[in-house]
Amino acid sequence: MELNLPTPVLHLEHLDFHFPTHSVFQGYNQQFGPGVTWLRGANGAGKTTLLKLAGGALLPARGAIRLDDIDSVAMPLAYRAQTFYCGGDTPALPWLQVHEFLDLHLALYPGSDQSLLNAELHAFAMTSTLQQSITALSLGQHKKLQLALALALPVRLLLIDEPFNGLDAAAMAYLRARLAEPSRLARQCIVLTSHLAPDVPLAATLEI
Repeated sequence: MELNLPTPVLHLEHLDFHFPTHSVFQGYNQQFGPGVTWLRGANGAGKTTLLKLAGGALLPARGAIRLDDIDSVAMPLAYRAQTFYCGGDTPALPWLQVHEFLDLHLALYPGSDQSLLNAELHAFAMTSTLQQSITALSLGQHKKLQLALALALPVRLLLIDEPFNGLDAAAMAYLRARLAEPSRLARQCIVLTSHLAPDVPLAATLEI
């Protein structure tokens, strides 16, 4: 029986963030509701930075980031338990095998279902890699590994940076079908960047 949870909303309030060489956001305010928001913008506009801020990989100089009433600074563990950032980068854990990397994530997210993850790994043709070292995977396999986690983990905020890069046609079609599921669109706030049109039902398109 599913819990009757309110639809998720991500709030970014008065956000300031800068790199040593330049400022990216000053007093930035935005709200993301349930469903898929396509985040668009020129290279260097701050799309990936915004996802990393919302995912907790970067910290703002000022401002607040909240998922519903969970503040990312005041309640960091609760916030991250409801959030997954899928960047497609090689994980900085070169000593782990693939199955150990996956087990680590399942342990970090309460309510995770191994069978759901197994189904996603099978769909992305990743089951044969489970005993391999993380460092042995190709960039495309790294992307599929993280997408399998993104689709399987029981999070309310899903942040995906260029999900279609490096995927074959079958994997792209499968990903689009999973992101278009009405039950997922109702229970998750999904923010993705893509230089291609996502070709999924969109709740909003945001240019930055």
